[in-house]
Amino acid sequence: MNALLDQQDLPRFAEFRADQVTPGVDRLLADANAALTQAIDPATPATWVDFVVPLATATERLGRGWGMVRHLNSVMDSPPLREAFNDNLGRVTEFWTRLGQTEALFERYRALKSGPEYAALDPERRRVVDNELRDFVLSGAELKSPARERFAQIQESLASLQQRFSENVLDATNAWELLIPDTEAGRAQLAGLPDDAIAAARADAERKGQSGYRLTLQFPSYFPVMQYGRDRALRETLYRAYATRASALEAVNLATPAASPSKADTPSDAAKPPSRDNTPLMREILALRQEKAKLLGYPSFADVSLVPKMAESPASVERFLRDLSKRARPFAERDLVELNTFARDELGLERLQSWDVSFASEALKQARYAFSDNEVKQYFQLPRVLDGLFRLIERMFSVTIESDTAETWHPDVSFYRIESAGRLIGQFYLDLYARDSKQPGAWMDDCRGRHREADGVLQTPVAYLVCNFQAPVDGKPALLTHDDVSTLFHEFGHGLHHMLTRIDALGVSGISGVEWDAVELPSQFMENWAWEWEIVSAMTAHARTGAPMPRELFDKMVRARNFQAGLATLRQIEFALFDMTLHRDASIAVDDHDPAAGDPVQRVLDRVRDEVAVLKPPAFNRFQNSFSHIFAGGYAAGYYSYKWAEVLSADCYAAFEEEGLFNVETGARFLREILSVGGSRPAIDSFRAFRGREPRLDALLRHNGMVEATA
Repeated sequence: MNALLDQQDLPRFAEFRADQVTPGVDRLLADANAALTQAIDPATPATWVDFVVPLATATERLGRGWGMVRHLNSVMDSPPLREAFNDNLGRVTEFWTRLGQTEALFERYRALKSGPEYAALDPERRRVVDNELRDFVLSGAELKSPARERFAQIQESLASLQQRFSENVLDATNAWELLIPDTEAGRAQLAGLPDDAIAAARADAERKGQSGYRLTLQFPSYFPVMQYGRDRALRETLYRAYATRASALEAVNLATPAASPSKADTPSDAAKPPSRDNTPLMREILALRQEKAKLLGYPSFADVSLVPKMAESPASVERFLRDLSKRARPFAERDLVELNTFARDELGLERLQSWDVSFASEALKQARYAFSDNEVKQYFQLPRVLDGLFRLIERMFSVTIESDTAETWHPDVSFYRIESAGRLIGQFYLDLYARDSKQPGAWMDDCRGRHREADGVLQTPVAYLVCNFQAPVDGKPALLTHDDVSTLFHEFGHGLHHMLTRIDALGVSGISGVEWDAVELPSQFMENWAWEWEIVSAMTAHARTGAPMPRELFDKMVRARNFQAGLATLRQIEFALFDMTLHRDASIAVDDHDPAAGDPVQRVLDRVRDEVAVLKPPAFNRFQNSFSHIFAGGYAAGYYSYKWAEVLSADCYAAFEEEGLFNVETGARFLREILSVGGSRPAIDSFRAFRGREPRLDALLRHNGMVEATA
């Protein structure tokens, strides 16, 4: 049977083939179209049971089938799968666009809202109806020809362009490698790198049938060089390659050290752009988003993006970001002075370059706090970290997590189940290691959502949890940095939000229907637990000796927790303000490209950096060309949500600090008022129900060590 169509239980990954995609999508689209036809038939009553449930069931099957393809395209990219994905992306996009523009269906929801049944529906189902009506408007349901047809064309074009953007980043990342020979001179280039990073580079070369040490732009390979590599030329080589991915300045298959820093610093030095240059795609994406906003009657795409979010307007977001920037700036300036002074006096670096920042910062941290990230890493063996995380979740939320059995897409993937009082409530796949066929980064995605089917059967939620950690080497357990541990806790926060929901209506269960600028609350909340001694001590064991982490080392980590917090905060604000400015300023999208003035997207980023940044990258840096969050993901005009939600998450965690970290009642209240309600009510109402008041900025500033700025 076609793996896309067999949805009786878990996805049939072992049976999946790329040639199943088109016939599978054919069938799923046919079923969804039939359900749509039935839903808008005048003979079908405009009630929840008669038209909402059957249509939701059919479209959920389409979403699950296509979601399987989309997921595999992200974690097991291959030429046949990529071709099948792109061949069908337009067809799937067209259906969802048409669904959102079907006037007869819009009228059905209006009739349901104004009819007697609406008042009798429970709050979560009323929320579904309200969200649907809002989304119909945002999908162009009120547009008339030819605007309606143009809107549909824009949606399809955006889906294609955003996919190409993502593919270009992956291809550019995979296209670059640097083979270091296994000679005395070659090994000298790797001086300073941790033993496990060197072993991983050697194993990666062997995997490719090469000898020596293979360095790539995959983050587990790239970052140890930037953080520990003493060879400044090697750091520069990798930095230039990483910072110019998917741009006209991209360095492909570089096999020699980088050129002098004075070379190739400006776009005018670039050769003919490679086919994966994302610069023109960004402008096309922005122009189409702006045109879409105009069709809907909004001044900018930023205004459209904020309609279903907590923030009231682009101006309110910018005020929030600029206020936080002012509070963080004194700390960032102090961080930079300290770093420059240390780099000059202790490392002999008269002028700190971008490829020196991570190296100098790590050296400064070691000098100040007498420990290194690599020293800490030896204590975080992945199996033990997972066990500690699972025990924490069990303790906080009165559930159990156990290994489970399912077909997976790769031998490294594991599968688990979550139970409450012996009853299955959720399951998840865990795919943790980096590989060439996998998109970079870390994320949670839903495999299926929780909902109560028409026959009363409960479908439990299933999640994909994906990271890109360094894979095990020589049969030993994988080791995680503390940042990796925080990332794992973060993604599990998203997973818990999806899996611990108690809402039965599909459109608002789990993360569905949650405002985008609140969806990071549970994930950022969970990161805090990676800083609690009782949790850390239980999940650490030295890779060589098996000894638990000494309390003295942990105390050093805590003292260093807010090391360069000012710089880190301004960096996030830079990204968020860049994103909001791009999508608020319509002139950027329609501005005729003037080669003499430079690319308009780059000009915006430069202006934002002039306003908020204290540490600026070199002119050749093309960070924006791989900024998939806003150009290929769901964070367009929404990247601010990381900081916005951090205010909420820090305030929620403060409740545990005030009431007792492992207070059973506090944990139960967080589960009841935040995690379990999903999108069934506004996120601010959920926060108020948990905290009993409006959110405050105090906890965020305190957690980031920036309380002095308010004195």
